[in-house]
Amino acid sequence: MRRSTAILCLLAGSLALLAFIPSSYVLAEDEVEDTKPAKGTDTEAIQREEDAIKIDGLSGAEVKKLRESAEKHEFQAEVNRMMKLIINSLYRNKEIFLRELISNASDALDKIRLLSLTNPEVLKATDDMSIKIKCDKEARTLSITDTGVGMTKKDLMNNLGTIARSGTSEFLSKLLDSSTNSETQQDLIGQFGVGFYSTFLVADRVVVTTKNNDDDQYIWESDSASYTIVKDPRGATLKRGTEITLYLKEEALDFLETKTLENLVHKYSQFINFNIFQWASKTEEVEEEVEEEEKSEKEDGAVEEEAEKKTKKVQKTTWDWDRVNNVKPIWMRKSAEVEDAEYEDFYKSVTKDSEKPLAHVHFTAEGEVSFKSILYVPKKSPNDMFQNYGKIMENIKLYVRRVFITDDFNDMMPKYLSFIRGIVDSDDLPLNVSRENLQQHKLLKVIKKKLVRKVLDMLKKLDGEKFDEFWKEFSTNIKLGVMEDPSNRMRLAKLLRFFSSADAEKQTTLSAYIERMKDKQEAIFYVAGTSRKEVEQSPFVERLLAKGYEVLFLTEPVDEYCIQAMPEFDGKKFQNVAKEGLNIDDGEKAKEAQKELEEAFKPLTTWLKENGLKDKIEKAVMSQRLVKTPSALVASSYGWSANMERIMKSQAYAKAKDPTQDFYMSQKKTLELNPRHPVIKELLKRVESDAEDAKAKFTAQLLFDTATLRSGFSIQDQVEFAERIESILKQSIDVDASAQVEEEQHIEEDAEEEKKEESEETTVEEEHTEL
Repeated sequence: MRRSTAILCLLAGSLALLAFIPSSYVLAEDEVEDTKPAKGTDTEAIQREEDAIKIDGLSGAEVKKLRESAEKHEFQAEVNRMMKLIINSLYRNKEIFLRELISNASDALDKIRLLSLTNPEVLKATDDMSIKIKCDKEARTLSITDTGVGMTKKDLMNNLGTIARSGTSEFLSKLLDSSTNSETQQDLIGQFGVGFYSTFLVADRVVVTTKNNDDDQYIWESDSASYTIVKDPRGATLKRGTEITLYLKEEALDFLETKTLENLVHKYSQFINFNIFQWASKTEEVEEEVEEEEKSEKEDGAVEEEAEKKTKKVQKTTWDWDRVNNVKPIWMRKSAEVEDAEYEDFYKSVTKDSEKPLAHVHFTAEGEVSFKSILYVPKKSPNDMFQNYGKIMENIKLYVRRVFITDDFNDMMPKYLSFIRGIVDSDDLPLNVSRENLQQHKLLKVIKKKLVRKVLDMLKKLDGEKFDEFWKEFSTNIKLGVMEDPSNRMRLAKLLRFFSSADAEKQTTLSAYIERMKDKQEAIFYVAGTSRKEVEQSPFVERLLAKGYEVLFLTEPVDEYCIQAMPEFDGKKFQNVAKEGLNIDDGEKAKEAQKELEEAFKPLTTWLKENGLKDKIEKAVMSQRLVKTPSALVASSYGWSANMERIMKSQAYAKAKDPTQDFYMSQKKTLELNPRHPVIKELLKRVESDAEDAKAKFTAQLLFDTATLRSGFSIQDQVEFAERIESILKQSIDVDASAQVEEEQHIEEDAEEEKKEESEETTVEEEHTEL
């Protein structure tokens, strides 16, 4: 809507106003150097000075005379300060001068094209719409020429002589005002268009030759200290448009290399709407005719000269304009008009990936900010994705009006989506010198939010083999997203896949799990471990599986973290079956039976807490989850499960960084007993009969050890555990419990021999001392 209004305003305005150069054609100022040679200057110095301002079609003397007749102007002191601020503070990367000049040229071409919609006569001078780049190594000059709207003499005065019509002082004070935030500064700089100042990062002197349809051709020249304006004696050599010639500094001569310029155009401006040409040489092998005279004798004896044509291969160098922005901005077209092959080619050109993308989304966003984007999911995840997790990933390229701005963003995509690649092109973002701070712009934050939503929608639409391929490569990313992105947690949760007891081969979604839940089931059951075999044989799932409940098997290290980050899904809470709080609703009769068991086994549970396993357990209870196993060790609702404890122990740095680790590790667990197991029944009888029964205490200790191991925890006192096992080994083969291990005979003999040798050595030392 804003863009449409702006166009209508332009069309309704006067042609004089439309003819102004884009605001970014603003130059800099300091103080003009007197260009006349000083007294005592040698001939070579004079020649260097004349060469420095050489203009095509004019000799050095003519240029000198031209300069003497030119109007000389001083920059305002405020403008001088402004330029120094911009050059020294706002630009960090010198190469962006080319991006700025090409962007300005593109704006000028856009303006003349807009004028031509209502007045085709404006293209009468030339209908060429292009940008040309040419370098001269001998003269050390680089020229950028466009056939855009051009500038009148008044434009040169208003735009290149001063920074802003609204007042340089006001602009400078606002820019330097410490209370002005970075976003406001960007808006100010965008209004005044000072990108042209970047030319003085690489050039000592800048010459602007320009021709507007409503005026003669003029030459503007500056050394950043002052500027001159003069009518061009050559006439309208440009026909229409602007040529900017940079006289490069010594340290900037690399910008005269053809390959360097080509790479910069590819990096920053390959998607400009207009053709960009570069003057370049090409050497090729060609066939060239060679004439050779030969004499031949005819039958009548007459002699005649004959020319026999021959060819040879020679190397030939040719110069021509070579188009350097060959990749078409396919995001500017409607998605229905773009073939899959074009999307694949574009992906490879942008990412340098040799494989086809797994999926893509091409869309136009409108509203608070308008932009176009194409985003891709690569087929393979980077090998170092999690080694570099959280670092800047240069995978999303930002363009403003087809001009490349940067791919160096901290959070264009959240960390968990750092594998997404593609481009974003907006007409609403400011295209100005403060692009290094662009990521703070409020509109960019809106763009980021919309990009994430579009990516998640794209992933949601993947199905079958494509989603399986995606999940194999990027499942960990999505699980990390559940933990890191609360605003999109439920969208991400719908993408999650886990193995479960319902299918040995295929993973299930949480939605599919809920559809299969029992009528009165209130929670989503899950258990975590290192492998499917481990969790399937876990004592915690015995009764659940026996009664037909489905249990999610979390076998990846990040799985349990992921589930814990979700309070619920579709109204159903999650229940770790390895922790307390498990409730299997078996009806009123089952509840009554459970109460009776608790009462019947109270002597045992009380004895275990206060006597048999004192200081080792939080409490002992009758279990609802065990079928075959005599006992299990259950963590509290807020404690670590065995799987989580194992993960935390494996992180060597965790203890140093997290002082709460010892607290969680030392938490006592609940010992759950299987009332139907014969060992538990016998233990109850012995405790009721004699609370000090030695065998009962021994059995209780062993019961605790085996419950610890089977529940996945580590035994704290491994020596005591080993001794108890050895005691059982003796009983199993009728070995006396008091039987000792025999000592080896040779050990005693070796000990006596060592004593004898030590005694002899002592005697020798004493005799040596006496001597």
